[in-house]
Amino acid sequence: MIGLSAAYIPAGLAFGAIAVGSAVDRDNPKRWNNAAFWGLFSASFLAGDYLGDLVNGVLVLAMVVTGGLGGVGLSRPATTSEAAREILARRLGERLFVPVLLIPATALAGTLIFAHARFGGVPLVDPMQVTVISLAAGAILALAAAVALTRASPRVAVDEARRLMDQVGWAAILPQLLAALGAVFALAGVGHAVGEIMGVVLPQGSRLAVVAAFCLGMAAFTMIMGNAFAAFPVLTAGLGAPLIVGRFGGDPAIMGAIGMLAGYCGTLMTPMAAHNIVPTALLRLPPGAVIRAQTPTALFVLAANIVLMDALVFRHWR
Repeated sequence: MIGLSAAYIPAGLAFGAIAVGSAVDRDNPKRWNNAAFWGLFSASFLAGDYLGDLVNGVLVLAMVVTGGLGGVGLSRPATTSEAAREILARRLGERLFVPVLLIPATALAGTLIFAHARFGGVPLVDPMQVTVISLAAGAILALAAAVALTRASPRVAVDEARRLMDQVGWAAILPQLLAALGAVFALAGVGHAVGEIMGVVLPQGSRLAVVAAFCLGMAAFTMIMGNAFAAFPVLTAGLGAPLIVGRFGGDPAIMGAIGMLAGYCGTLMTPMAAHNIVPTALLRLPPGAVIRAQTPTALFVLAANIVLMDALVFRHWR
């Protein structure tokens, strides 16, 4: 059975190639810092399953020290000139979007196909990781398609990836760190503590108050953790399962779907989310510019999610 480690291998190889490219880049004064940072990141993907929790923790701390003290220097590898890119863009036209669209198309198709694929009575792909593995396959297909379409050397892909990742810098590891933070919160019983506090504060018998607290809590904890997936187990343990589902008989599927949407509203309003940091770094925008532009929409959608959940989650589903 193909497991999650199959998705880790191409990611680890990609970061390993970035580390090697950084080490041989004599024009970058911080090439050894970059090589160490991306090399450690690569090792966590390639060997993380075999190193154990302690060694993986040491790897993360080493990355923090490397990124915090020396920093990740910006590289400017020579690939293609701007004029050459404009000529290539005019020649290829809309075909340039083919590699990009291959990623979501493969992820969707793989999710639908691999979910039912079996070999000798055993699932071909881990049913819990079908989407992630399909996404990794889509990235590999997209890379192959881009190389074939542009007729560029695979070295160009590595150099451009290195340039992009150096611009993003330490924020590249933020999603993993924040996801781990969510697991720590869940194991520490933060969700149950939140549930006990809300049980005292919220009006007894008010379904709307519980729904509003759940959605607002999802947004708030997502702003803290930068990731709705990390916030969901905390709020579900504290409010969702015992109150919305247990006390009021709400539909857990609707609660989960709309609750995650409420959490995504929080990702639009926090500097902890990598997708708010990356555009600011790449486009050299003023700090917080992306968040300020997104906040009005996020608040409107969050309010709509509260109304939708209150209207839908308590419909009889059993």
